[in-house]
Amino acid sequence: MHNNYYFLKQLSKHLHQKLSGFWVVACFSQNKDELVLEFNNAQQSYFIKASLQSDFCCLSFPDQFNRARKNSIDLFNEIILKAVKQVYQFENERCIAIQLEDNFSLLFKMHGNRANVILFQNDSAIALFRSHLKSDLSLTLSTLKRTLDFSEQTFREHLSNLPAYYYTFGKLVWQYWDMKIKGFPDKDLWPAFQQLIQELESPKYYLIEHSDKLQLSLVPTHTILIEFENPEVALNSFFIQYVHQQAFSSQKDKQLKTLRDQIKAGQNYIQKNRQKLTELQQDTHYQLWGDLLMANLHALTNGIKHTTLSSFYDNQPVEIKLKPELSPQKNAEVFYRKAKNQQIEINQLKKAIELKSTELQRLTHQLTEVENTIDLKQLKQTEPQTASKQKKEILPYYQFEHKGFRIWVGRNAEANDELTLKLAYKEDLWLHAKDVAGSHVIIKHQAGKNFPKDVIERAAQLAAYNSKRKTDSLCPVIVTPKKFVRKRKGDPAGAVVVEREQVILVEPKLD
Repeated sequence: MHNNYYFLKQLSKHLHQKLSGFWVVACFSQNKDELVLEFNNAQQSYFIKASLQSDFCCLSFPDQFNRARKNSIDLFNEIILKAVKQVYQFENERCIAIQLEDNFSLLFKMHGNRANVILFQNDSAIALFRSHLKSDLSLTLSTLKRTLDFSEQTFREHLSNLPAYYYTFGKLVWQYWDMKIKGFPDKDLWPAFQQLIQELESPKYYLIEHSDKLQLSLVPTHTILIEFENPEVALNSFFIQYVHQQAFSSQKDKQLKTLRDQIKAGQNYIQKNRQKLTELQQDTHYQLWGDLLMANLHALTNGIKHTTLSSFYDNQPVEIKLKPELSPQKNAEVFYRKAKNQQIEINQLKKAIELKSTELQRLTHQLTEVENTIDLKQLKQTEPQTASKQKKEILPYYQFEHKGFRIWVGRNAEANDELTLKLAYKEDLWLHAKDVAGSHVIIKHQAGKNFPKDVIERAAQLAAYNSKRKTDSLCPVIVTPKKFVRKRKGDPAGAVVVEREQVILVEPKLD
């Protein structure tokens, strides 16, 4: 009900009092579906944040809002430094308007996935926040008001389907009404209806839980978590807790999906390997062929391509293909080696199945833990502790050490950029094989120490080795302080400009 007509009606009254004497001083967006307005009265600022995601639209009123330096855009410049004249609600409509000087109005249309903020001058829409909702440009302020008949006669005419006529009440109100009128005869419903309207016109505000969802209600229904007297405080509390709950649910669902996918993949892995293991355990023909050949060496001659011998177990004929270039004994050795390799594969499969089964037990335990989590703090505790390993894996450089100095060698073109432009300091020494593609190399500066000549030569050898000249007998290498290296806009990954340089000749060496 946070966008219910009756709630927005109370909110507009509250905002009218709150914004009296204020001017619009900023209007900007730094997220696709978020608009922030700052008002000021020369003493303090007041913020309205409109979050208009397709699956959740809501207003909130943060005490402070720090605008990002990047990815932020000013909007509705026409209303900057315009004074607020009034804030009002349209009858039976989920819209709030802030009327400003010079006949400007800012309309907050809180219509679910079609929510928008629209700038009007006089009666015409002139700009949209969500520009893809083109039809909003055809709206006029004068036609937003809707009329409903709240007379007893109209009420009784619509008794069979009250929610369809009194659409502004919303589902929660009608659920509350159904519980309230149980057992009442129809003739007694009119007083109850008038009482319901009175509750909506002078409401309290309830943060409730219904069907595992957090909702803001004007009537005391379902599981009440908190009760409020002020609509702004109620909406702020609802917004913060709802966003927190959604973040938790989204993260939990993501973890559950990952774990279930891993468990399913593990089960498939075990099933396939067990099937392969069974086939290998049942297939003992290499051992049998070797044994038969060795038992019948006296009857076999060199150069034959195949032979048929009687099995030891059932006296049935066993046909054996042979390599004619090998003697019968050497063929038997080949079969024994294959039988041995087969046993090694069997042992490896058993070990792999055992390891995967252990991993599945861990994943299943973790799945149960995640399923039982109730908040983000608990959920974070269920995440596997692999951060340090991941950090090590994503370093953009290889590290070497020589005479106590650290030498960093870029992994690839993109890593070169990160190494030189983000991780290296101006006091570091920068090296690169001259006039060819290769790794950027950094010698890390140590306070109070000069770079020794042999350390520079060692880093130069690494720069030469990690370049297109690694096979040359000698390679020229650029040496310069990192402060003289810069990147031009538009240059490809790894490409830089060196303003000052020295060149030394070294032999490309890794070790």
